[in-house]
Amino acid sequence: MAILVIAEHDNQSIKAATLNTVTAAGKLGGDVHVLVAGAGCSAAAEAAAKVAGVAKVLVCDAPHYEAQTAENVAELVKGLAQGYSHVLAPATSAGKNMLPRVAALLDVAQISDIVAVEAPDTFVRPIYAGNALATVKSADAIKLITVRTTAFDAAGDGNAAPVEAVAAGADLGTTALVGREITKSARPELGAAKIIVSGGRGLGSGDNYHQLLEPLADKLGAALGASRAAVDAGYVPNDYQVGQTGKIVAPQLYIAIGISGAIQHLAGMKDSKVIVAINKDPEAPIFQVADYGLVGDLFQVVPELTGAV
Repeated sequence: MAILVIAEHDNQSIKAATLNTVTAAGKLGGDVHVLVAGAGCSAAAEAAAKVAGVAKVLVCDAPHYEAQTAENVAELVKGLAQGYSHVLAPATSAGKNMLPRVAALLDVAQISDIVAVEAPDTFVRPIYAGNALATVKSADAIKLITVRTTAFDAAGDGNAAPVEAVAAGADLGTTALVGREITKSARPELGAAKIIVSGGRGLGSGDNYHQLLEPLADKLGAALGASRAAVDAGYVPNDYQVGQTGKIVAPQLYIAIGISGAIQHLAGMKDSKVIVAINKDPEAPIFQVADYGLVGDLFQVVPELTGAV
């Protein structure tokens, strides 16, 4: 039994979500192979070969994989999947875009967003915004799975797996990448940060968000996040959003400032190792999941906290 993990990469390096997915794949008990599909992606393939637990790296280097469009990658994975019992991808925007297409092409049921592996055919996944966990069993010959990366530790390095070239699939030509707008920040990437300072509608405005939270985040070396209410109010861009419809995070420390704790937000951060909540409302739901709670005026408390760090 061999397991195929679809790597996320930028043609130069492997993204962190792939490391968590490799750990999940290792719990299935077979050899773990990693597919790196791209253009000029030899550096990414070499990086994948160093990941602990990887038995083999498959590299498919072709011009039509440069943008890694979901249609072309899905066509490639469909052809490779017949040699595997499981195909795994991170439950990121890229994985959620690509793997369901493979499931449709193979006529199997995808198992989404798993947080635990009970057996090679049995998995645990959250439902109802994380308020319940469902244990699901698959009878499909090829099991297609997306992995909630925050539920698994990142695989280490120090490996030296062999790298094998595979033939490219067809260029379907159905989509083309027009451009990318990449957010540049000196702060850690939200999905991989160890510390996150997150703000909600209680901050009152985008100016308050930046004036209060940025100095604290700078001192802590933290990423900045936000609730959906803060994003919808225009305080910060959409890529700051933490929650069921935003990013799922599990940092070592999550500081929630002016966030009431709607169920959709809690679904995205409640697996954080330590949660600190600051809110003037002692009945705010965020305090139910917080390890440390401070009831107070954030406009007074946050500057004092920043000064004390």
